[in-house]
Amino acid sequence: MNKKEIAEIKKQFTPDRCSITRICGCYVDGEKNKKTELKEAFLSLSEEETFKYFDIFRKTLTGTIGKNLINMEFPLDQETEGGTQNFLMKLRKSKLTDDTLTEAFYDRIIENYDYGENYYIILIHAVYDIPGKSSDGAEMFDASDEIYDHILCSICPVKLSKAGLHYNAETNNIEDRIRDWLVEMPDWGFLFPQFNDRSTDIHGLLYYTKNAENLRSTMMEEVFGCTTPLSAGTQRDSFNALVEETLGDDCAYDTVLEIHEKLNDLIESQKDEPEPVVLTKSEVKRLFEECGVEDEKLQNFDEQYELAAGEKSALVASNITNTRKFEIKTPDVVIHVAPDRAELVETRIIDGRKCLVIPMESEIELNGIRVSTLNSVEDTSAEPLPVNDITDIDNSNTEEEIPF
Repeated sequence: MNKKEIAEIKKQFTPDRCSITRICGCYVDGEKNKKTELKEAFLSLSEEETFKYFDIFRKTLTGTIGKNLINMEFPLDQETEGGTQNFLMKLRKSKLTDDTLTEAFYDRIIENYDYGENYYIILIHAVYDIPGKSSDGAEMFDASDEIYDHILCSICPVKLSKAGLHYNAETNNIEDRIRDWLVEMPDWGFLFPQFNDRSTDIHGLLYYTKNAENLRSTMMEEVFGCTTPLSAGTQRDSFNALVEETLGDDCAYDTVLEIHEKLNDLIESQKDEPEPVVLTKSEVKRLFEECGVEDEKLQNFDEQYELAAGEKSALVASNITNTRKFEIKTPDVVIHVAPDRAELVETRIIDGRKCLVIPMESEIELNGIRVSTLNSVEDTSAEPLPVNDITDIDNSNTEEEIPF
């Protein structure tokens, strides 16, 4: 699913567009005991409750594709009788009215969801009457020819509210506030089946995780039967290792800078596209070639890629580069530079020492205080800024803060 398709489903979680037929819920304590359950028609809930549930459902479809939202495809063996996809198909077909299936679903979640505190499993069934679209993209609600029958699951932590005082209007007093168990925004969830090309795709699901670095591999593998992909952070680390291993002793500052600049240019050129920029093994190799990496360095590229990222893994471009800043780091220095000003920082050998050289052609600040450079040494070629003499340089916020 891409950004437009996800947004289309999120729009259904409003009072005037609501297509939810039924809601089921199970409140589980920290000892994995089922404390209470809910099962009823969604529209029988009070208006106040429906609005709060809408917020939870929209949040379950919120995040960055490739980080918090991951498109997952079922292995073929999971689509046969007894497989995980086959079970979800039965659950969807039941419209959540089969208590045996619903309880079996809760049991799978409780067994594999590693969370030591209380939480609330919410499961809904919805039927979206997909409107047709005119040539200019306008929806034509009288031209629908397909139904998107789906289920959405959200798991929300339930935590005790903080202690405090409150104003009691009935007694006109400031009193101790009663601490309640509050249902928070979801930590985990999924949408099944996928909504691809504005149509039902039963071969995959959209997976949500609040923590992009904790994909909960047990849930992916045991509940869905899918292989856990690389997290955003792992993709970045794998790419960095691949660059270092490929370039070896020739891993020069300018080459690495060019690689990241090309990645940023690629992301910028496709920022309006609904799909994220994804690089396959061959596309990463082509990127290295365009940045001047010699052929002899790429002879073992395929093997190095598979060791770093996996044989069939693709890398989301936004996961392996930072489009908002470049970070230059040494044991004693961290420099943050806006990507469009990265050329300000140069590396030079001066008097036998490796130096980072930053031109100071405008005002600079020292701990927030604007300082004059008029009393500085005029001959900059004789007095560069050695790496070990710089404490911290950061221009990640505004151009005026760039110390040059």
